[in-house]
Amino acid sequence: MAETGRIAIVTGAGSGVGRAAALALAADGWTVALAGRRKEQLEETAALARGGSTFPVPTDVTDPASVEALFAEVVRRHGRVDLLFNNAGVGAPAVPLEDLPIAEWKKVVETNLDGMFYCIQQAFRVMKAQDPRGGRIINNGSISAHAPRPNSIAYTATKHSVSGLTRSASLDGRKYDIAVGQIDIGNAFTPMAARMRDGVPQADGSIRPEPLMPVEQVGRAVAFMASMPLDCNVLFMTIMATKMPFVGRG
Repeated sequence: MAETGRIAIVTGAGSGVGRAAALALAADGWTVALAGRRKEQLEETAALARGGSTFPVPTDVTDPASVEALFAEVVRRHGRVDLLFNNAGVGAPAVPLEDLPIAEWKKVVETNLDGMFYCIQQAFRVMKAQDPRGGRIINNGSISAHAPRPNSIAYTATKHSVSGLTRSASLDGRKYDIAVGQIDIGNAFTPMAARMRDGVPQADGSIRPEPLMPVEQVGRAVAFMASMPLDCNVLFMTIMATKMPFVGRG
């Protein structure tokens, strides 16, 4: 077991927001465990770190045993966990809610809600027992934690639930010096969001393109939240493409 400064775990680190956050944290000097289902994509993230201290740990967040093994491996290697960016998530097909297959509903709930809880629980168990005690958890919410898109009931329901996880864990973490916050992201340019350039359904039934922002800015925002001392917490941060249709009517 070797102590290596600040130790972070990023779930969903193989692409998109998770990759951007992992790279930003590595650039800031964190040692980052890259968690995700696909080892080859985790290795691509590690290669992009350009000398930053990262290592892949293939993990399925929907499996409690896999999550427990992730934290055990990080503690085995580095003795502690200072940060969890609880990021892994999936969506469902954009179909009318009455047509949504139950299997798709369960997949989203198992990843976005159950998986996030499993990671929070393991982080609490490690962070409250380590010396020095405590750490930080940042949950990836979404603009969908505030307002839905059409035909997004599974994703929206789970992201609203993430806000409940954040508030409850923030309260329960106080006695262990665990700071828990949430980042809500709107229209970061990732493979999942690229379709927005071509037009997506709006609340009024129209199809319109939406502005996107560089996903690297989300990574920097996560690194900023992570940089704070444990007696200071960003409970909720919203970062979004400035001109996306979130606030206002229509």
